[in-house]
Amino acid sequence: MIVVACPGQGSQTPGFLAPWLELDGVADQLAAFSESAEVDLVAHGTESDADTIRDTRIAQPLIVAASLIAMTQLSLRAGRGADGVAGHSVGELAALVGAGVISADAAMRLVGIRGRAMADAAAQAPTGMSAVLGGDADDVLALLAELELTPANYNVAGQVVAAGSLGSLATLAERAPRGVRVMPLQVAGAFHTSYMAPAVATLRTAVDDVVADDPGITLWSNRDGAIVSDGRDALDRIVTQVSSPVRWDLCMESMADAGITGFIEVAPAGALVGLAKRGLKGVPQVAVKTPDDLDAAVALLNGEAA
Repeated sequence: MIVVACPGQGSQTPGFLAPWLELDGVADQLAAFSESAEVDLVAHGTESDADTIRDTRIAQPLIVAASLIAMTQLSLRAGRGADGVAGHSVGELAALVGAGVISADAAMRLVGIRGRAMADAAAQAPTGMSAVLGGDADDVLALLAELELTPANYNVAGQVVAAGSLGSLATLAERAPRGVRVMPLQVAGAFHTSYMAPAVATLRTAVDDVVADDPGITLWSNRDGAIVSDGRDALDRIVTQVSSPVRWDLCMESMADAGITGFIEVAPAGALVGLAKRGLKGVPQVAVKTPDDLDAAVALLNGEAA
C-alpha cells in the first residue's frame, strides 16, 4: 500500500510554484484554483515575499493548491493514484480530493474561506504556537496544562506543538524542562484550539452545500488516526479539526498497522517526510518538493524504486 500525504506546512518559500507552472496544464489549473479560493495564487506562488505568503489567508490556499497540482502530475505520470491518503491540518482538504470525497473546486473554495476565517479568529487575541521538542511526554503535557496552553499538534513521539497566548508561550520557553527545546513557529495564531471557534462556525456553514462522496481509497483522519469510510463524516471532520488537535502521530500508527509499503509527501513537501523518518521507520519515502522529484515518486508508486 502506497500512501500520499498532504502537508499542512512545508517549504512554501518565495517562488516555489514557478517550476510547476512550466508543466502543461498547470497554469490553467492554478488560474481556476485562484478563482475558487479568491486568492491570486499565480502571483503569490511566484512573486510574493516570505512575509506575504506566511499570511494564513494566502498560505493555506497556496499549500492546498500545490498539493493538488503535485497529486495530479503524479497520477498522470504514474498512470494510477495512491492506495491511501492523509492530510496534516489544512492538508486534509487536499487529501479529501485525493480520496474522491470532494472536488478540487470545492476544496479550493473551502480553503479560501478557512484561511480568511482563521485569520479573523487569530486577530481577536495575541496568540501563537511553539514546537516543543524532547522531554517526558507526561511532564510536557502537565506543564502545558498548568500554563493553560493546548497541545495543538501531536506530530510524533517527542514532538508536540503548544498553542495559546503569547505570554504563556513565553513562560513555556522560560520554564522548559531540562532537555526540552521550545521553538516559536511563524504562524498567525493558536490554530487547532478553542481560539478558532469562530472559524469553525464559518466553515460549518460553508460545507452545507458541498457534495461529499464516500472515499474511493483509504482515507485517514488527523483527528484520531481513524480510517474514514463515510464522505459526510470526512467533511464534518474537516470542520471540527480547525479547533481540535491534529493527531498525526495516530495517523502514522494507523498507517503502520495497515502495512503501508511507501510514503509520498506531495508539495510543498518536507515536514511530513521528516516525521515519517521517525514514525514510519523502514518505509520508503519520497518528498515531492519540485517537479524534479516526480520520477522518484512515480517509481515508488509503481513498485519500481530501488
